[in-house]
Amino acid sequence: MSLVLGLGVVAAILATVNWSFVGTLDASVIVKYSGPLLEGAGKTLVITAVSLVAGFVLGGCLAILYQLAPRLVRAAIWAYVEVFRNLPLIVLLFWTHFGLPMLTGYSTSALQSGLLALTLQSSAYLTDITRAGIQAVPRGQFEAARALGLPVASRWFDVILPQALRIMIPPFSNVALSFLSGSSLLTVLQVGELMTMATRISDYTFKPIEVMTTAAAVYFVMNFVVGKLAKWLEVSTRTPA
Repeated sequence: MSLVLGLGVVAAILATVNWSFVGTLDASVIVKYSGPLLEGAGKTLVITAVSLVAGFVLGGCLAILYQLAPRLVRAAIWAYVEVFRNLPLIVLLFWTHFGLPMLTGYSTSALQSGLLALTLQSSAYLTDITRAGIQAVPRGQFEAARALGLPVASRWFDVILPQALRIMIPPFSNVALSFLSGSSLLTVLQVGELMTMATRISDYTFKPIEVMTTAAAVYFVMNFVVGKLAKWLEVSTRTPA
């Protein structure tokens, strides 16, 4: 029954397509500009990866500090997380690129501003994810590490964090996918990632349908591959029952 319903939906969609318009689309523009589009896709992956790694390191440090610090420091960390997690990314991009230099006197390039904005927001999400992962580790693990007289660094890096990391993989992969797609907003700063390149090519060739459809397909492939890798990592690190 579900197969018949699915085929019916597909048939209905195909029936509404204006095939005469589809026949006028120029695929040669995609072949001609495939190099810049792939370059933009590569830059998108690099920017996303760098900002997530930096955000993970910063977020991990803040999450650990949250467990150990006095109440005033915990309040400051909570405020940091709430501010940067709830700001729209596009607002954060404009603020870091145009507002921050006016406050500090130090200018940043479009790429530096984009990386800074993505890192600030990803670190806010990852601080909360790491904190939740740490709190999900059974309290007995903390007590056992303390009873064995392990140094503080060894308690965290050998006992607590490895267990927390396995718990954190699913939400971390969701953040990674979100930021991979969200990096398209960097086009407002003309960083040179995929959406910037697609916009430039579209404006130059007057072929927005072809170019943007290709960009959408590339984003889909990148997200699909990253999602599958995250799923594989989650399964491979799962503790056997």
